[in-house]
Formats: sequence, structure tokens, C-alpha cells
Amino acid sequence: MSAEQMDELLSLLGPELTRQSTNFRAAIEPKPRLAVALRYLASGDSLVSLAFSYHLGCTTVRDAVHLVCAAIEKMMMERFLPRPTEDTWKEVAQGFWKKWNFPNCLGAIDGKHIVIQALPLSGSQYFNYKKTFSIVLLALVDADYRFRVIQVGDCGRTSDGGVYAGSDLGKGLEARTLHVPTSTSLPGAAHLGEMLFVMVGDAAFPLKPYLMRPYPGKNLTQQKRILNYRLSRARMVVENAFGILASRWRIFHRHINLHPKNVDKLVVAACILHNFLLAPVENQRLLDEEEQQGRHMAPVRNMGGNRASREACNVREAFCTFFNSPEGSVSWQDRMVWLLEHTKVTTLTK
Repeated sequence: MSAEQMDELLSLLGPELTRQSTNFRAAIEPKPRLAVALRYLASGDSLVSLAFSYHLGCTTVRDAVHLVCAAIEKMMMERFLPRPTEDTWKEVAQGFWKKWNFPNCLGAIDGKHIVIQALPLSGSQYFNYKKTFSIVLLALVDADYRFRVIQVGDCGRTSDGGVYAGSDLGKGLEARTLHVPTSTSLPGAAHLGEMLFVMVGDAAFPLKPYLMRPYPGKNLTQQKRILNYRLSRARMVVENAFGILASRWRIFHRHINLHPKNVDKLVVAACILHNFLLAPVENQRLLDEEEQQGRHMAPVRNMGGNRASREACNVREAFCTFFNSPEGSVSWQDRMVWLLEHTKVTTLTK
């Protein structure tokens, strides 16, 4: 974070971090409060360690972290993580077509586990398949690695459609209550008719008319392999966004020793700060650092069933037809599919 960005952040949050001095004690200035909270997020150090470093009490440091996270959510949510509008969705779709060659895409969706310290007497409520305790971060990301919609707070044990189906995003799309554009002609392929706007996800998500997942199985035709490659290429932006988030805020590499409701606020604040600090020149460096560390937030499995409606299958078939048509194909797709298959065969042979 540059000095200019720190000053801007302080100007945004300063009023919420200011406290009244008394005759017995001078209040801590907003800048040290902000510095302590950012250090906690960026380093992952314990609250006790930060208290020694800043010569503050442990309770003071803990309160500063909670206060700053709440202030970020209150003062910056509307500007840096606003509720999407129809114009926003169209802007996201244009970005995916321009940068990732995927038309009518409203974003890439995925879920990740945020590891926390086990609560006393919590049983298996937060216990996940990785045998750790966690809460779930569900995020929809645009073509520039920016979080557009997030939901935080589901228990780590939640699966089988509970995370996605219970989210505001999932329920809103299912009930058609979100301001999402319905359909449009694909770029350069008007003869294929009107196509729905969709999100892209991995095999953990259900296939819906508004949510595309890859074709399952191994013995796929070349056309279906191309669809899977093009879809996975667009979907990787959400994986990269999580990588940038964890590389910048190292707290996500550790067990967060806070109450789950405070962890929810911390994750929301980190996502807002991610959007605030997002810079294209920094993205690749942060992704390289995350890859070198070899530590990633665990994915959420089994977010939906495998049974899909005929309408959803038809939408996926239409995208498959488009990606194999002269208007929708890209010059490198056949070569990339061949390289991916060849790499798998070589690995299995070894």
C-alpha cells in the first residue's frame, strides 16, 4: 500500500475511528488504529504479537481490528463493493468477452474455506472435509479480478447446495428478482439466436440456465473439450482473485483466532480492501508469490446436484456450438486442448 493510498484510506475511515479523549486517558489516534488492523490482516501475526510490537494492550489491539473492519464495511461498501445493477452486469459481460473470449458472462463464481480456530462446544458445525474448522466465502468475480458479489458466514460443514442455494445471489437468480439482463445475440453470431447471460463455475456447482459448468466425464468429443477449456479459462479469474486476496492479506494463510461473527466482518473488509487496492500491474506479482508459497484456500465441494434441466443443457449446447463456430472460435483453442490432453496422458504414463 502506497503512502497516498494509506492517506486516502485514513481520510475515508478517520471519522469512524476517532474517539473522545478524557481527563484520565488520551484517545488513540485513527492512524495507529488503522495501522494495527492493516498489519494484522497483512502479516497474520497474533494479536498478542502485535500488542508487543506497538506497545499496546491486547484488548486495545483486538478492539482496533474490530473497529477498523466495521468502519471499512460501513464507509467503503457502497463505493467499492456496491450492489450490482443491470448496467454493471453488462459491463462485466463486456469485460469477459474482451479479455477472456467468453460472451454473455456475468462473472466467475467459486467458494473457499476461511480457516478459523475451533470454538468451544461448537461440535462439528464448522468442521469441513479438510478436517479443519472454517467458514465459507462465496464470491462472484469479474474479468479484472474484482469482487462483485460476496457472501460470508456459512459454516464449513455446509455442502450439497446449501452454500449456493442459500445465498442471496442463488435465490435471487432462481426467483429472477435480480436486475440481470436476460438475453442477447452472441457477438458476430446473430444466426444462433438470443442467448442467456450466465455465470461460470466448476463442477461443484449445479448446471442452471444462468450457471454453466463443464461437461462431466472423460470420453468427450472434441467440441465438448473445447467448451470445457473455454469455460475453465474464464472461470480461472475467480481462482486468481482468491490467490491475490490471500497473497496480500496473509491472515488467510493462518487459523484466524476470532469469533466467527468477527471473522465474517474481517473477510468482508479484506474483500473491500482488495477492490480498493486492485491494480493490474500488481496482479501478476501477487499471483506469482501465491504460487511460490504453494498455499491456497481450500475449495468448497459439492455445492449443487448433478441433475440439470433440459433448458440448462440446451444453453450449454448452444455455447458449445458457438465456441466451435467460425464466429466464436479462437485460433489457439484446438492446440491448447491437445496440449492439455497430451500433458494428462504423459503424467499418467510416468
